[in-house]
Amino acid sequence: MINKLLWILIVAVVAFAGWRLFEYWDRISLEKAAQAKQAPAKITSGGQLGALTQQLESSLQAAQKAGTVALKNWLKLYGHLVQDPRKGWIELDYAVMLSRDDPREAKRVFAEVKSRTLTNSQIYPRIKQLEKTYE
Repeated sequence: MINKLLWILIVAVVAFAGWRLFEYWDRISLEKAAQAKQAPAKITSGGQLGALTQQLESSLQAAQKAGTVALKNWLKLYGHLVQDPRKGWIELDYAVMLSRDDPREAKRVFAEVKSRTLTNSQIYPRIKQLEKTYE
C-alpha cells in the first residue's frame, strides 16, 4: 500500500514539474515573439530617423550633392540643430564620402560618432557595418 502511494506521489510530482516547465517554456517563447515584433525596422536612409525642417532638409540634400566640402560646411553651420541619431547618420554619410579624399579624417569622424552612439541606437547596425573599414 505504501509502495503504491509513493508511486502515485512520484508521478504527481513529475507531472507537476513537467507542467511548470511547459509553462516556463511557453512564456519565454511568447516573450521572444513579442521582442521580435518590436524589433526596429532596418534603417536604409537618414530620413527615417526623424524629419528636419523643410529648409534644413533641402540644404542638406544640396550639400550632399555638392560633395564633401559642402557637407562639412553644412555640418558646421547646422549640425547643432540636428539631434542624434539623425546627426550621426549624416556624419557617417560624410565619413563615407570623405574616405577617398582624406581617410584619416574619415576615421576620426567615424570614431567620434561611434563613441557617442549607444548599442541600442537605430544607427548602431550601420556603425557595425562600417566598423571594419574605419578601424
